Amino acid sequence: MPIDHITIDTVNDWAWKKKREGLSWVTVKNILRTMQRVLSASSKSKTAPFSQDGLAIPERDKLQMKINSRKHVSYSWEQTLRIVEQVRQLETLGEARRELYSTLFLLASASGLRIGELLALNSDDIDFDSSTIRVDESVDRLGQVGRCKNVTAYRTVVLADVEGKDAMQKLKQYIKQDGLLFRSKRGGPLVENTILVQGLHPALKKLGFLKSGMHAFRRGCNRRWELARVSAAVIRQQMGHASASMTALYTGEIPVEVVKNFLQLEPNGAAKAA
Repeated sequence: MPIDHITIDTVNDWAWKKKREGLSWVTVKNILRTMQRVLSASSKSKTAPFSQDGLAIPERDKLQMKINSRKHVSYSWEQTLRIVEQVRQLETLGEARRELYSTLFLLASASGLRIGELLALNSDDIDFDSSTIRVDESVDRLGQVGRCKNVTAYRTVVLADVEGKDAMQKLKQYIKQDGLLFRSKRGGPLVENTILVQGLHPALKKLGFLKSGMHAFRRGCNRRWELARVSAAVIRQQMGHASASMTALYTGEIPVEVVKNFLQLEPNGAAKAA
């Protein structure tokens, strides 16, 4: 179809056809998101000819999508430590790559940084004296270092809790030279898919953890700070979120065992006195 003829009505017709063929609404929306990027990149105005706000998704399906979004995989700090230990035992990796991935996963879990932000970090972005990380660049989907996702993504993340200090100590031991912290053999940014295939997914399989990507560390960090009763405004700034609703979305559905531990329930169901 000619680009000039693409409207939200034609998009809805296409979406419902794909839905009847068995695709989920999540998959349909992901395809449309890719279409929007392509169309906006090729247009003079740099905008897509349609918005997903106009998708004719039934209310029942919208509710189910929201319920499913609360069940996204999230790796806690304790799970991260087990993942890191497993990575250090992977025989398919050399010593240098095991050290790189274990440090990357620890920092991801402790800081909540996006994968693009992690891969763009330079040695001069780290201040060990103040235990902070400056975020002012990000690696895009093409592997190029450039601007961050949005204005709130430009920030200084403070790693002052126990988990943050542990990650910073590990990072200090890891850094051997200036430049990109997590670089490929050619000196450029690592590719996220390589990290998943070589490091994260083999470790998850060995541990029997649910398979997910690097974003699961970010969600786990958000949840950890919320359960630690960190101010919502502080979490929003630390995470680089543009809104409080996005921060709340990241917490998701807290597992029952975590809730029980958090409430410190006695066998009779009464909460322990503080």
